[in-house]
Amino acid sequence: MDLGIAGKTALVCGASKGLGYGCAEALVREGVNVVIVARGAEVLEAAAKTLVGAAGTSGTSGAFVKHVAADITTEAGRAAVFALGHDFDIVVTNAGGPPPGDFRNWDREAWIKAVDANMLTPIELIKATVDGMARRGFGRIVNITSSSVKSPIDILGLSNGARSGLTGFVAGVARTAVAAQGVTINNLLPGSFDTDRLKGTMAGAAQKSGQDFDTVWEARKKNIPARRFGTPAEFGAICAFLCSMQAGYMTGQNVLADGGAYPGTY
Repeated sequence: MDLGIAGKTALVCGASKGLGYGCAEALVREGVNVVIVARGAEVLEAAAKTLVGAAGTSGTSGAFVKHVAADITTEAGRAAVFALGHDFDIVVTNAGGPPPGDFRNWDREAWIKAVDANMLTPIELIKATVDGMARRGFGRIVNITSSSVKSPIDILGLSNGARSGLTGFVAGVARTAVAAQGVTINNLLPGSFDTDRLKGTMAGAAQKSGQDFDTVWEARKKNIPARRFGTPAEFGAICAFLCSMQAGYMTGQNVLADGGAYPGTY
């Protein structure tokens, strides 16, 4: 299927590895120009080089890959990105989730940091780009949130709260006048994907339980109906579809990708 977005320009956040990289790679393979941003300069540069290679084998021509080493959750980081321009046709917001823990141990600073990264930063990116998209008659914004929005995880209270706030905001703004001007805003909710973050979380769980890593890893898989973890590449493919011309009638939605782990009907 031709997604109809070759030649468009995308900003993909947190794209040096993991789910953000998966999204960037899927878009590049569709002929989309991509600007990737992440904090780690060395890993980001390596990711950009790999994406250039993917662009060269995609069968499309003229697509570029640019990278900006910056913290997108800061004003300075966003200024560095937008110094390249504001005319993004596609924006994929993504920031590392806040740490797990017991809510009794989180002070105001911890909450503000979580809300700033996982709610206010996506809102700032939407605010900076959505009106230009509307004027041009096309726009796709995809926010990478979490399956915990639908099924809260007790040790991820910071994420539950901050990402749920973003979800509520998107539900409203996606249904404003921009919807009639060709702009869609959706959230993509990952469950358990084979990423460094999942490995880190599982390592912590193993240490806390006194079990070895492989035992905890396999036990987690067994709780997923698909009996496996997702891959960044298949997550990226879902993201690319949400950014496509064919997805123009989908907006304000929370798209869950979790291998069937969420047990609810709705």
